[in-house]
Amino acid sequence: MKAMEHYLVIRTRDELLRVNIGKILYFEADKAYTKLLLSGGLQFTISLNIGKIEAMLERQITGSTAILSRVGKSHIINKNHILQINVPKQRLLLLAGEGKPRELTFPREPLKTLKESMERELEQTEVRNQEENEAQDWEGEG
Repeated sequence: MKAMEHYLVIRTRDELLRVNIGKILYFEADKAYTKLLLSGGLQFTISLNIGKIEAMLERQITGSTAILSRVGKSHIINKNHILQINVPKQRLLLLAGEGKPRELTFPREPLKTLKESMERELEQTEVRNQEENEAQDWEGEG
């Protein structure tokens, strides 16, 4: 069964943009505007600041923060596209479809926070999987 797709609908005075959140690579602040880059390489400039985009995500998509994460003051990153976080080099590599990775540069602190957050999520997933496996083993014995 196909996972349910979630869409973000961005409405401004002059346009409406409907985007599958799985295709979002990242949002990047640009003063009063926000650039949106999709995994296929398409790029849009939206006449809303990144804070309004972040509020829209939280309002429209339950659990959006599990996928999309604010990194520093100027980016919202799709964590499912992260290939590498290199804190000392202040580098984040995002995998965009079949193309070459997109490299973004960040201060160390936001990258460190993102890395730690992803490590915690991984640990929680591993614990859940272990508990499910143990429950299945126990059911099989009964």
